[in-house]
This record gives sequence, C-alpha cells and structure tokens, in this order.
Amino acid sequence: MKYIEYGDANKDAIILLHGGGFSWWNYREIAETLSSDYHIILPILDGHAESNDDFSTIEDNAARIISFIDEHLGGSVLLIGGLSLGGQILLEILSQRKNICRYALVESALVIPSKFTYSMIKPAFGSCYGLIKHKWFAKLQFRSYRIKQELFEDYFRDTCGISKQNMISFLQANSLYSVKESLKESCSKVSIFVGEKENNAMQKSASIIHNALPGSSLQVLPKMYHGEFSMNHANDYANTVIQMIQN
Repeated sequence: MKYIEYGDANKDAIILLHGGGFSWWNYREIAETLSSDYHIILPILDGHAESNDDFSTIEDNAARIISFIDEHLGGSVLLIGGLSLGGQILLEILSQRKNICRYALVESALVIPSKFTYSMIKPAFGSCYGLIKHKWFAKLQFRSYRIKQELFEDYFRDTCGISKQNMISFLQANSLYSVKESLKESCSKVSIFVGEKENNAMQKSASIIHNALPGSSLQVLPKMYHGEFSMNHANDYANTVIQMIQN
C-alpha cells in the first residue's frame, strides 16, 4: 500500500481513505486545505492504480493500515475518514482496534450484503471491462457519479490502471461487507454522513452503522448523491473535520 502525505509529519495525523475505483485525489483538495495544521495521509488502497499490491479483502486492507499506524504514527491517529469502500475499511479498522483514532468520519459506507449484486459483478465486468479504457465510455460512467468535472482526467487515468481482477475483487468485497459485532466497542467519536439522494440501501446502511456505534452522530446531507460530500464540497468537508476536532 502506498501513501501520499501532506503537511508536517510532527503534527497530529489524519488519514483519509478513498472510494473504490478512485484514488488519493478523492481527498486532494481537502488535504491541501488541512495540511497547514495537520499531517494528512492518503493511502492508495490495494488493487488501485499505483498501489503495490492486489486487492484481497477489506479486512486485510484494514490490518495493513493499522500496521502502518503502529509502525509510523505511534499506534493511533487523531482522525480517520473514509468514503464508500474506504468507509467500509474504516469501519473494519474501528472493529479491529477500538482505540485507533479519537475521531472518525464515515461517508456513504454500504453494510447491507447483497449476494445477488455479488453474483452479477463478475459476468458484468467480463463483458464490459474493455470499455473502461475508452474515453467516451469513461465520460458516461463519470457523469453518473455526479462529481465535479475537474476530477475526470484523474479518474480516467486511474480507472485504466486498475486490472480487471482487482476491480472485480473490490466490488465483490464491497457488495458483501457487513458490520462486525466488535464495532460497538470502538472508543472513537464517530460521525456518519449519507447523501439525501443516495439509494435506499445506503440510507439504511447509515442507520445500521449509527445504531451499532453508541454515541455516534448521523447526518443526511441535503440534495447530495454518493461521494459528493468529499469530492464536490471539499471546503465543507474540511470545516466538518475541524469542527469535529475542536468540539
């Protein structure tokens, strides 16, 4: 796993985990905003463009990040945030180590397993994977995410850099993840965010996570779709992080 870092390594550390199919640029603008006061670390998750290893499991990614924190950051950090697949990995980190961070920000993490979705991923990508390297197709797919146009070239470059097997692997893992019983033991102050325009499964997932974490907060973001908070509203996201820490 590779890590992109911003700011002074001697300051309090914040780790932000990108969504599946994206990369560290998911949080680039946020990192630039926060880097004057914090040490921002953006892992490139396994199986994604420029990563060192193929994707195995959500649990393994979580364990790798915990090991990084133990080896380089004294065993804990100030805050961890995560979007979608990154949000699932964050939940797994909290489940594996209850005192890993003081604050956590979970954005749009799916925790309702779907065997049907799992079964459809491999045949779907078997027939259309080659299309992702065509810019016209990538533009259609990118438009469906409703994220700002300035991120398209990053998206296209890194999507082309993801192997077919890795894409299938992390999408399948995403479709089957569920909350672990040990999550309720987390000592972190957790804030959960979901877009008002996201699908029903994502809305229900946010409630499940909230109920599994005593003392957590849940906020539905008006008029927002999946991933919009961190990618389209970087200033609001950065301000939310600062408010979480200061309050």
